[in-house]
Amino acid sequence: MTKVLYITAHPLDDTQSYSLAAGKAFIETYKEANPDHEVIHLDLYKEYIPQIDADVLNGWGKLRSGKSLDELTSEEKAKVGRLSELCEQFIEADKYVFVTPLWNFSFPPVLKAYIDAVAVAGKTFKYTEQGSVGLLTDKKALHIQARGGIYSEGPAAQMEMGHRYLAVVMQFFGVPSFEGLFVEGHAAQPEKAEEIKQNAIARAKDLAHTF
Repeated sequence: MTKVLYITAHPLDDTQSYSLAAGKAFIETYKEANPDHEVIHLDLYKEYIPQIDADVLNGWGKLRSGKSLDELTSEEKAKVGRLSELCEQFIEADKYVFVTPLWNFSFPPVLKAYIDAVAVAGKTFKYTEQGSVGLLTDKKALHIQARGGIYSEGPAAQMEMGHRYLAVVMQFFGVPSFEGLFVEGHAAQPEKAEEIKQNAIARAKDLAHTF
């Protein structure tokens, strides 16, 4: 069975967020078109996503030195265990849908913490004498991103780092197909905001049939 991870990183809901509105339209249409696929929603603002801190680094160090999981502190065990769960879930999925706003030229920090959780040598990539090699070569990914301004062209295009970062990460993981669906300009052109939103929803529904 095809497994899809629908990964959202926004503190509001689809009635307030342009990215989540497009994301909801996409995933609902996708489910209708693919009723036999399993869709798992990861709301990163509601999930426990440990940051890589001293507990994690110390826990990993103990495991690499040959200690068992039971020899870790309770904090180390909880965080290391959760990071492992997130990584395994990511590897088991066939498709990824990331839904984010553009915040300060990037995305909310909780998504960076999630990427850190799944970027694990030997799991999603490996090191070789020729350099790093991605291991997720049979996956595909989509990023639905809302941008209040216009970042698809002109000087501002070089300032956008959220989608470009995810593109680099997906390439690093070996994911051969990575698409972007952008909702942009609604803050810069508030009189066209609803039109921009509805156009994005329509495009999201269309894309759901081919993703």
